[in-house]
Parts: sequence; structure tokens; C-alpha cells
Amino acid sequence: MYRVNEKIQAKQVRLVAADGSQVGVVPIEEARAAAVKATLDLVEVAPMSNPPVCRLMDFGKFKYELRKKSQQQHKKQHVQKLKEIRLRPITEEHDVMTKVNHAKQFLEHGDKVLFTMVFRGREGAHKEIGRALLAKITEELAPMGKVERPVTQDGPRLSLTLMPKHG
Repeated sequence: MYRVNEKIQAKQVRLVAADGSQVGVVPIEEARAAAVKATLDLVEVAPMSNPPVCRLMDFGKFKYELRKKSQQQHKKQHVQKLKEIRLRPITEEHDVMTKVNHAKQFLEHGDKVLFTMVFRGREGAHKEIGRALLAKITEELAPMGKVERPVTQDGPRLSLTLMPKHG
């Protein structure tokens, strides 16, 4: 992408000063001399143009700032995670509300929430209890989350996926 000092092959270059002002088309030796005089690097920024464009800059500082900018962009990114909350049909009301409050926090943070209703033994004969509980949870979380995947049955479990509402 960038070629520094001695690696530049052209005979003449369009020179840009360190402050961004145009110097003009100059021989490569004159551009190198200007870089040495200013104690800066001569960096080829547009090798495909005719003549190539070179700039006087502190290349080490430039690379450092690029790396810092990339780190800042990476820091601001939020990777959406899937948080799972497991329930049973015999889970008490207060415990369910605690899990719903956790789900609210996850949704506010921008994460998806997967509710899994697990049935053991004879509980499987009463899947309607689990469906009613998941419907109540969906209604409770409607202001901040919308259903991404409705209630689905997978063997001895029911699952429901909610995603955050944006906007």
C-alpha cells in the first residue's frame, strides 16, 4: 500500500508537504532531499497515478495512529450474543420474574435471549403449561424485545428466541 523512501521507483513525483499543501511535480532526488531536510519520511501514497503522489510524513506516527484508530473502532463494536435462560414448568412465579428481569437487562444491552422450557418425566404430558408461561414471558418483554423465533418444540423442550427492539 505505502512505499517509503528508497523503495520508490519513479523518476518524478507529485510532492505533498507535511501540512497537506501541494509542492508540485519534482524529481525524486529533490523529494528525498526535502524529506531528509525536514527529518520526515517520503511516503508514496498513490503509486498508480501519473506521476506517483508522495507525501512527507512521519511514517511511524502514521502507522501508530492507524492502529489506534482501528482499536477504537473495534472497541465500539458490539457483538450480539445469545443468552440462554432455562425454565421448568414448575418454576415459581417469583423465580420466573427474576429470570424475566435478567432477560430485560440482556435485551437492553443488545443481546438475544433464548428461553428454554425443559420438561422432565411426566411434565411432558402438560406442554400447554410451558406454552402459557412462554406466552406470558413474551407479553412481559414485548416493550423491549420482539420474537425472532416463536415457540418451537424440540423433543422434551420448548424454546423461544427474542431479539432486542432497536428504535
